[in-house]
Amino acid sequence: MPEATVYLNGEARPWQPQMNLLALLADETRQVATALNGEFVPQAQRAHTLLQPGDQVTVFTAIVGG
Repeated sequence: MPEATVYLNGEARPWQPQMNLLALLADETRQVATALNGEFVPQAQRAHTLLQPGDQVTVFTAIVGG
């Protein structure tokens, strides 16, 4: 049976049951914004956002200014 995966900026990562967005981003040291399947996820919600196999997570550096 193939390993279940999630995708972080297009790169396959192993998925585990009860895996949340915060756990996936554990190695991310810079301040980033996140989107799950195209929907913005606030930083405060990352620990409460469970991932499912096949989910697409995008991280990007937030741009401040105007």
